[in-house]
Amino acid sequence: MMKVALHNLGCKVNAYETEAMQELLEQNGYEIVPFQEGADVYIINTCTVTNMADRKSRQMLHRAKKMNPDAIVVAAGCYVQAKEQSGEVDECIDIVIGNNKKKELIEILKEYCKERQGVKKAVIDINHTNEYEDMHLSKTAEHTRAYIKVQDGCNQFCTYCIIPFARGRVRSRAKEDVIREVKELAENGYQEVVLTGIHLSSYGVDLEGEDLLDLILAVHDVEGIKRIRLGSLEPRIITEEFVKTIAGLEKMCPHFHLSLQSGCNSTLKRMNRKYTAEEYYEKCQLLRKYFEHPALTTDVIVGFPGETEEEFAESKAFVDKVDFYETHIFKYSKRAGTKAAVMENQVPEQMKTVRSNELLALDQEKRRKYESYYIGKTVEVLMEESAEIDGKMMQVGHTKEYVKIALNSEINLQNQIIDVQIDNHLQIIH
Repeated sequence: MMKVALHNLGCKVNAYETEAMQELLEQNGYEIVPFQEGADVYIINTCTVTNMADRKSRQMLHRAKKMNPDAIVVAAGCYVQAKEQSGEVDECIDIVIGNNKKKELIEILKEYCKERQGVKKAVIDINHTNEYEDMHLSKTAEHTRAYIKVQDGCNQFCTYCIIPFARGRVRSRAKEDVIREVKELAENGYQEVVLTGIHLSSYGVDLEGEDLLDLILAVHDVEGIKRIRLGSLEPRIITEEFVKTIAGLEKMCPHFHLSLQSGCNSTLKRMNRKYTAEEYYEKCQLLRKYFEHPALTTDVIVGFPGETEEEFAESKAFVDKVDFYETHIFKYSKRAGTKAAVMENQVPEQMKTVRSNELLALDQEKRRKYESYYIGKTVEVLMEESAEIDGKMMQVGHTKEYVKIALNSEINLQNQIIDVQIDNHLQIIH
């Protein structure tokens, strides 16, 4: 029996695909072992979203070969998809599996083991396919919450982003396949599902008469599922009809990650984002109109090429005005192959750090403000794990808004949904 170790880099979609590959291996008699010395096969599901992601992907591939020079090193996913297109493949790799080919992992491994000659490549031209890669999960690493990939690819072509070139155009998973997976996960005890994709808001644009709202309504009907959470959304999907409909669904979690990137219109235009700050603000107000205290979270890039002090100040003031629960801040990183990488007026690294620190301080202030709302209130928490915090055994879980809560108890409450009264800020964990 061959021993296989897997390592995932990158987003929730990558994590889903890694777990699906692991399930395929288990079903075919392979033994899954930790990512350390002693494996016969190392599979790294790579990421290429930033130059740092590329570096981490290379490091993990070299680390695997170093741990066992005789092992088969499999590089899968976005990093090798992008590198293959440019003709670059690292010498430590034995098998290259691009996007849309991970479902063929078992056949590819068997073929390589027969020959053991040269580098085995399974890579398609991802930019010219309409096929959605059908992968499936019946269990996940988490025991209470399951991330479900429902969409792949992106048609947006933001000037800073390489992902459309690594993931291809929008491809949606058939609704029937999603529901079949959700039902199986519910039967296996999962109570919360998170619908995720590379560009989730585009779900259904390539299907006849289907969109994300149709999918949410179908998932809501699955017995056993108690919570539905959405991955990152684009502002354009937040319409009156969409929000009014989901606000009427008892299983819907009022937690919305709306990608912003900048609160300054001139910066948004250079980024090729498809909205203005004013339009974005209207979408946030629409969510607050139909949900009592929704958790609005976002991403912001600082130091985008050409970002002046005035533009940054405008962006920061906008983030302050929206009053997010959480803001994930990223310093702009040049990505070879994107339009932004060759733009004029690149911002010095030191300036990016100063701006990032300013937004990080604002984020801390906003988090405490949002969480303070719950002190003295009783909230519904899906308990997920036992953890030792400050020397005490605590039960930890999340509210529907994804606020992390700790309960002082030694009783294992995993996968139970219970009401918890928040007495003080110490019960809320970061």
